[in-house]
Amino acid sequence: MGGWNAMSFDGKDNLLRVVRSEAEQFFALVDDDASWRAPTGAGHWQVRDVVAHLVDTTEAYFIGFDAARSGHELPAAYGLPGMAERVDQRALALRDVPRPELVARLRQDFDRMSEILDALGPDDWAGLTVAHFYMGPLPAFFYPAFQLMDYGVHSWDVRQGTGRAHGLAGDAADLLVPFMFVLWQATTGNLEPCELGIRITSGPNAGDTRVRVGPDGMDYASGSVDDLESVLEFDPGSFVLTAFGRSNAGTIRGDRAVADRYLNLFFRI
Repeated sequence: MGGWNAMSFDGKDNLLRVVRSEAEQFFALVDDDASWRAPTGAGHWQVRDVVAHLVDTTEAYFIGFDAARSGHELPAAYGLPGMAERVDQRALALRDVPRPELVARLRQDFDRMSEILDALGPDDWAGLTVAHFYMGPLPAFFYPAFQLMDYGVHSWDVRQGTGRAHGLAGDAADLLVPFMFVLWQATTGNLEPCELGIRITSGPNAGDTRVRVGPDGMDYASGSVDDLESVLEFDPGSFVLTAFGRSNAGTIRGDRAVADRYLNLFFRI
């Protein structure tokens, strides 16, 4: 899998390449007075609120990396159930910052974050633990993946607000596929038992995954899904957008009731 497994150091250069590409497109989309107050696909947020959210998010990453390098202990994680409300408040608090000032701040934040990620070596990639404000301690490789979610998914949000037909870039979607299982695992709100298969139909991370939800949460592992009564099939882009709650996509093979139950287990962040 090599450069398409972003959880491995072998995937670093490819992941950072795609992050830079998505960020450049994002800045081109938002740095315009005509679009600054336009709607987006992120609920009630306007374009300016998405920019503000990325400022808030990225600057929280700096605190985590500074603490990881210095050995400073941070407070316990805030938790994901309250994330949506808090990030909304913090984004709207920056709503009236002028566009040139806020975009310049985000560009500076992106450059600083890029320097941090560029400097990660093979021992750091999975060996350096960095506290995430909402999720708690995570391996460092999650942070370039978060940057890809930040710029890739939120670029989709900005395009969605234009009302024009569009899609998610293939390289971004392919790299994010493995992280969507982690996202689902972390946002399982209803622990009603179920078991089904997830099939990613294309791209370098295509394959079958067995998923089980029980009293202790969600577990998943690669493996044949042929014996399961329900299988959900996704292309990479549809999988990412469904996991993020941006669309209701996927093809149900088998028992619809099981698939419906599973797809409605999660809370949105």
